[in-house]
Amino acid sequence: MARIKFTAPRLIAFTCPPTAAQSFLWGTTAPGLGLRVTANDSRASVFQSKLGGKTLRMTIGSPDAWSIPKAEAEARRLQTLIDQGKDPRAAKVATTAACQADRAEQKANRARSDITGLDAWEDYCADRRARWGDRNHADHVAQASAGGKPRQRGDGVTKPGPLHSLLRLPLAQIDDKAVEAWAMRETKDRPTSTRLGFGLLRAFLNWCATQDDYRAIAQPTATKPKSVREKLGKASAKDDALQRDQLASWFTEVRKANNPAVAAYLQTMLLTGPRPEELRGLRWVDLDFKWNSLAIRDKVEGTRTIPLTPNVSQLLDNLPRRNRWVFSSPSALTKDERIADMRDPHVKALTDAGLPHVSLHGLRRSFGSLAEWVEVPVGIVAQIQGHNPSAIAGKHYRVRPLDLLRAWHQKIEAWVLEQARIRFDATKIAKGPRLIGASAG
Repeated sequence: MARIKFTAPRLIAFTCPPTAAQSFLWGTTAPGLGLRVTANDSRASVFQSKLGGKTLRMTIGSPDAWSIPKAEAEARRLQTLIDQGKDPRAAKVATTAACQADRAEQKANRARSDITGLDAWEDYCADRRARWGDRNHADHVAQASAGGKPRQRGDGVTKPGPLHSLLRLPLAQIDDKAVEAWAMRETKDRPTSTRLGFGLLRAFLNWCATQDDYRAIAQPTATKPKSVREKLGKASAKDDALQRDQLASWFTEVRKANNPAVAAYLQTMLLTGPRPEELRGLRWVDLDFKWNSLAIRDKVEGTRTIPLTPNVSQLLDNLPRRNRWVFSSPSALTKDERIADMRDPHVKALTDAGLPHVSLHGLRRSFGSLAEWVEVPVGIVAQIQGHNPSAIAGKHYRVRPLDLLRAWHQKIEAWVLEQARIRFDATKIAKGPRLIGASAG
């Protein structure tokens, strides 16, 4: 092969003969360095040598990108690899693969950095929805809400949920410092809902750590530091409950409610002690008027069956059967015509009766407290209310039949009605269907 010293004019002047597909010009300064020119004047710096007795040729790159000194240096490097018994083509493939992997990782990292907490929160809520009750799901939606919507009651618009400002951050940035700053900021105006949000956040980050899409960027330890929990403070124990001498005034005002479903709901809350959402989800198929039992969806056991006491039985049986829900209303805001919120009518009843505030959960607390007046065993009350047994004997050695629960539950109801000065005759209960609109079921 004829060789010449490479200069820019010589490289520019070199062309491929019309009768050839490609032609080579070889240099003298660097071993194996050449210029390849094709019939359509495509040019490339190339390297050619011998490896294992066979000719090896590699493209270095375009002369426009590789100056003569750089191309000569690359040729020397490649020849050095051959002298060491290495195939430079394999090294190039490995380098190319490493570069591609690095670019792919950088691209994935950029994509992960673009994932916000709200993006992952939406996936989390969708994944867990089937396991949550309506109240739990509503809490998650409200905590992450952006706000700005017209209020259903009153003027103005809704505020963003406590978690919204934190979840707007990229998920990778939700660390202990971010959570601590969030807790300090939010607890100033709404400490109770912020503590609720913190609990939801902790479960959310733990879920992220189990998901392929999020485990590499989520930081479940963000809620662990003591400094974070200190910013939240401790929730004070709730003690709102109706007292014995308040029962008469409370029943009087509750029974004046314009909506019979509201009146029945509030009285049933006090007389059976369920969780508010458990009772709101009561369906007609859950009631057995023949055997006087009531099946309640339980967040601990799944479903628990409690007695359907005489007064509660009458209250519920007198309600119209519009649809499958016991506590229904044609004017309800929910799509299924189930009454959505009992708090406002309860607050009105308390105000009209001149009583201090008692929450709906306070009515559940009232049931347990009032039961002590008739010396009901603690385990009986716990089983009716759906509390976990607190002792080994209660967990493993107490199997109470419904009849035993009913005997004590009727004593509680009778005593409460007596204190409320309500005369009730169980023999006058008349059970029968009162279908309005769609059949219940």
